[in-house]
Amino acid sequence: MPILIKAYDLLKEYRLSENIIVRAIDFEQQKLEIKESEFLVIMGPSGSGKTTLLNLLGGIDRPTRGEVFIGTTCLTKLSERKLTRFRRHYLSYVFQFYSLIPTLTAIENVMIAANLVGIKGKKAFQEAKAFLQKVGLEERMFNFPAQMSGGEQQRVAIARALAKHPQVIFVDEPTAQLDTKTGLEVVKILREISQDGTTVIMVTHDEKMAHFGDRIIFLDSGKIVKSKSIEPLSANMM
Repeated sequence: MPILIKAYDLLKEYRLSENIIVRAIDFEQQKLEIKESEFLVIMGPSGSGKTTLLNLLGGIDRPTRGEVFIGTTCLTKLSERKLTRFRRHYLSYVFQFYSLIPTLTAIENVMIAANLVGIKGKKAFQEAKAFLQKVGLEERMFNFPAQMSGGEQQRVAIARALAKHPQVIFVDEPTAQLDTKTGLEVVKILREISQDGTTVIMVTHDEKMAHFGDRIIFLDSGKIVKSKSIEPLSANMM
């Protein structure tokens, strides 16, 4: 598969005070390339830079130095306005705490994302329903978040991410608030999404979840210290 995302010579520093600078990511003389439809997993100890890297690759944050390309677009050279527009149309995000709008039903939460990319009315409803069906929640589409379990809310968040038809979905610790069985169900959905052609980049601390990816990169002190491909899962593990 062709390369979709490239990150070169990344550096991200945070100034805590006049004399204290924290270096969260330091890819000096390192590069990261991610293929189209790859399911990439980012792992590492707490404070290693996992979420910072995810935010840099997803255009949520800007590097102190270096470049991030998605396709032919250099995110680090876009103005804030153009970067916001690019994120809206090409990228989606799934967060640890779901981030659903509590006053909207499941299908309304998904339709909002469709509306952002110009899908309106009946078509937005039909697509939202189809994505909720894909994650196994068609029968719950008129429920509010408070009426749903954590696993169900996370699946709504995934359906919402899909509603934009993104090139890439960035996922930050999607199973941290879930029990193991529910977490596995969520990660299996993410694997299916990548197999359908969408690139998925997931941060996790859980090795069981990581092995549903295609490749794992390990961070330590803001650097890539290891990268390994993952053997295809056997049918009984799926």
